[in-house]
Amino acid sequence: LIWAFVDVVLFLLVYYVKPELMGSYAWGGIRFLIGLGFAIYFSLDLRKKAGGYWSFKEALSYIFTMFVVSALVVYFFTIIFGKYIEPQYVVTMTEITGNNTAKMLEKVGMGQDQIDKAMADINVKMEEQFNPGVKQIFISLGTMILMYFIGSLIFAAIFKKEPPYIIPATEE
Repeated sequence: LIWAFVDVVLFLLVYYVKPELMGSYAWGGIRFLIGLGFAIYFSLDLRKKAGGYWSFKEALSYIFTMFVVSALVVYFFTIIFGKYIEPQYVVTMTEITGNNTAKMLEKVGMGQDQIDKAMADINVKMEEQFNPGVKQIFISLGTMILMYFIGSLIFAAIFKKEPPYIIPATEE
């Protein structure tokens, strides 16, 4: 929950201070690095709270739960934010994404017809993202859970720590 709270605060801070950053690769990279830092910190903290040792199965369940709870909070906050708190968010993000995509397509030499078609596709995708139906929510959540499960497998393999095996002393 702490991770989710920090993610939401960063989201709000960037949106209200410099919203054009949200559609950039730099912001994606910054969010990835912050998320990676939190994932490492909280994985180590959870292991310490579990007594310093945990099996792969225990590590996987705790880490996966941590990832999913954080992601769900941010996912639903973003939908609620765009729908009820700040309806302009959808328009702003559509414009930012559209402008960035148009610039990229122009750089690679696409014609105006292709750019217009791509922009129409972006508008449809942004509408689905910010006003998802039940089917779209389940698809997004399923994809997100699968990706976080794969990440959890990797983190569990890295952060598992079995207690040392002690050979009992034998009497001679």
